[in-house]
Amino acid sequence: MQNSCPIDPEDLPSNTSANEHFQDVVERAYSRRGFLKSGIGLSAALFLSGPISAYGAATGKSPQPGTAGLLGFQAIPISTDDTIKIAPGYTATVFAPWGTPLFKGDPAWKADGSDNAAAQARQVGDNHDGIHFFAIEGSSTEGLLVMNHEYATVKKGEYTWLFGADRTGPLTVDKVHKAIHAHGVSVIHIVRTNGGTWEIKLDSPYNRRITAATPMELTGPAAGDPLLRTKADASGKQVLGTFNNCGNGWTPWNTYLACEENFNNYFGTLSGEDTRNAAQKRYGISAKGSAFRWEEFEERYDYVKEPNEANRHGWIVEIDPFDPASTPRKRTALGRFKHENAAYALAADGRVVIYMGDDQRNDYIYKFVSDNTYRKGGDNSSLLDAGRLYVARFDDGDTADDFMGTGQWILLDKSDNPTLSADTSFTSQAEVLIHARLAADAVGATKMDRPEWVSVHPATGEVYVTLTNNNKRTTPDAVNPRANNIYGQIVRWREADSDAAATRFEWDIFVLAGNPIKHTDRNDLASGSANITADNTFNSPDGLAFDSHGRLWIQTDGKYSNSGDYEGQGNNQMLCADPVSKEIRRFLTGPKECEVTGIAFTPDSKTLFINIQHPGEAGDSHWPDGGTAIPRSATVIITKDDGGVIGT
Repeated sequence: MQNSCPIDPEDLPSNTSANEHFQDVVERAYSRRGFLKSGIGLSAALFLSGPISAYGAATGKSPQPGTAGLLGFQAIPISTDDTIKIAPGYTATVFAPWGTPLFKGDPAWKADGSDNAAAQARQVGDNHDGIHFFAIEGSSTEGLLVMNHEYATVKKGEYTWLFGADRTGPLTVDKVHKAIHAHGVSVIHIVRTNGGTWEIKLDSPYNRRITAATPMELTGPAAGDPLLRTKADASGKQVLGTFNNCGNGWTPWNTYLACEENFNNYFGTLSGEDTRNAAQKRYGISAKGSAFRWEEFEERYDYVKEPNEANRHGWIVEIDPFDPASTPRKRTALGRFKHENAAYALAADGRVVIYMGDDQRNDYIYKFVSDNTYRKGGDNSSLLDAGRLYVARFDDGDTADDFMGTGQWILLDKSDNPTLSADTSFTSQAEVLIHARLAADAVGATKMDRPEWVSVHPATGEVYVTLTNNNKRTTPDAVNPRANNIYGQIVRWREADSDAAATRFEWDIFVLAGNPIKHTDRNDLASGSANITADNTFNSPDGLAFDSHGRLWIQTDGKYSNSGDYEGQGNNQMLCADPVSKEIRRFLTGPKECEVTGIAFTPDSKTLFINIQHPGEAGDSHWPDGGTAIPRSATVIITKDDGGVIGT
């Protein structure tokens, strides 16, 4: 239910009819090309069958998924313009761009980018990413908009836009501190006026900036472990800051999950020597200087001077947006890796399940299952501190050419997994969690094509994941069927007995992205699956979320050259898919050189919030202010001109 309209899990209908074993009528005899080109896959008789119509009838939602009316908007063509294009009948409004003041009395953002570190600490951060709308008392007109600020754009050690005209000047301590404050999370109290526009409530006590310098707590099984202790924190339980937060998650008890992704890019050394251990290399710590150069002014980012600091990052951070005085908590039970996002589901017995992807070529998909159950209205503040972490293995189907198969969740537990019990490189369960990637390597998990966002269908519980691309793959397999995969795919699975806590599942490929304009032979896997056409072609699916009606929204973060292998694909975009018919339509295109990311709805599904990240990362955009202005990441508010539900 990642970033979809908040539906109480107890209000959803039973999936009893989905608990039948996967139907034998769908034979495993589909060939690799036959499976993809038929457009059938596991077919509507297998995935999303039965429970969908029951969901519609039980909730009164209309149109029901799988009907012709599910995608009610007119698809649009690609764009290469430096602006947002959107389906007819919809309006996209720029909101809260980087630098927007969050507190009453603060001056406006300086258009030349010369605001200092102190000012940035009170402004909306840079490079907006994951986002969620927390309704206040169920309202669709007032709530807390919470979003990640992933990073500040840097190329070859130079900050592209953060320091404005001074970007070519020497790096200083104030510049580094400004970059530190440009990262993290913003909590923004917003209200829709009677005129229909949204405004920031500047005098709200909820408004808050959480940055790479904010005190946080490490909790769960690894907290206090020697690998998490530093000179500044002998306890191993107190850490400063969160950064490179990519996608996000949220919980049914109204907390926000910020996901630390490429944390490795902030650690390097000035020593001139490569003293990295195997774990530091596996997690991508630089042998020399870091991309962001913080180690030049903050010793904790120098891995030689402080070898354990990097171990304190790469976690999921739980934030209570309704308590401005609360301390964010890094939940170590969920494992340490390059977290893309976090999508929750409830198991049949009420335990909480969190699905997660590690956004790295040839890395893994994980899930966490809590020990204790979710209590509606109760104290769930420690629910993510105790549970079991699993990693996915995707097995082929009955023949080598299937694009479907079964899978298994492998337990990452030092005591209960014999492989890890016998592996002397892991001295404790804390070390398994801190070095989750190495543990997943050891147990033989399936190396995936860069797992990005995960989303759970709000009625049936089927789980979808974007695999954005992998140009380093040399050996294809059924779930990652292309070497040098530059286009990506979306994979889905159904847990055994439709129970999110199950340890077995069956899977298929929902869409294989590709380019039939460039690759005209439809038997060539580079042209994509049958639901990819010249009209909806895209590459590198990234952001992913179901809305409460069962539409699947897809966002891209890929190549925007519009030439060569990417001919006819234009700027990055947002599309929408019908999970049953598998039809995909383009809904929106972003400005030049941007990523389209972040998906959040108001409870009535009539307002959609997305983010535009790093416009002009290569220097060819002035969005959203135009002219010769510095490009700025920003939120975009989408409404339907007739006041209706988004997507209809």
